[in-house]
Amino acid sequence: MLSGDKAMSRPYLSDMPATTLTDRALIRLSGDDVRGFLQGLVTNDVSGELPVWAALLTAQGKCLFDFLVWGDGEDLLIDCEAVRAESLMKRLTLYRLRRAIAIVPEPALCVHWAAQGDSGVADPRLPALGRRWLAPAGEGSADEAWRAHRLSLGVAEGAAELGDGEILWLECNAAELNGVSFTKGCYVGQENTARMNWRQKVNRRIVVLPLVDFDPKRQMVGYPALGLTVEHWRVEDVPPHGWRSWMGDRN
Repeated sequence: MLSGDKAMSRPYLSDMPATTLTDRALIRLSGDDVRGFLQGLVTNDVSGELPVWAALLTAQGKCLFDFLVWGDGEDLLIDCEAVRAESLMKRLTLYRLRRAIAIVPEPALCVHWAAQGDSGVADPRLPALGRRWLAPAGEGSADEAWRAHRLSLGVAEGAAELGDGEILWLECNAAELNGVSFTKGCYVGQENTARMNWRQKVNRRIVVLPLVDFDPKRQMVGYPALGLTVEHWRVEDVPPHGWRSWMGDRN
């Protein structure tokens, strides 16, 4: 990876496709046992290999924030929606109590994405999502390309698509997209999430469908330019072509 100064000295780099996800932000957690702190809060296991996709839930198991967790030495970095970073920091601070942990923005780094190549690591949700890495900001924005690629695989993320404390985490396809551990210890919303998994009782799903299937009662958000809609359906009512939309290409 190149620093900003080196990139500026090589103008041919400006011809490379944009990789920066400008609608993502990073939060740095540092201090006393930050892994242990986050382990007791979020849905996935952050004690092992990172990055992982995880969520912070309500006590009822509904999704408040979804994000990726990265390791940086003893620190953790949370890769989240930029517009919700401040709200997420405030929520984490409520749980911090008197622990000697700093929860601050990390402006020196940005989230980068490419559909293919050798940079970074495969997205932990689904390898077909492409490669992801952290580095200083680059030229341009890859936001639109990332959204189109992600939705083409039926993968939803963020409050607009997964709701703000309205949708159960397993209804967000968290188990299928490696966003939950059923073997780690307790976390916020764990009881209901574990019960749903044990009973195999996921009655509804977030699905990505062609816009022609638009249902105003089920829609979370629509993307007319992409011809797609993200909706919340009862499992038995999902159109046949909708099942692949949330499973994606898992090979």
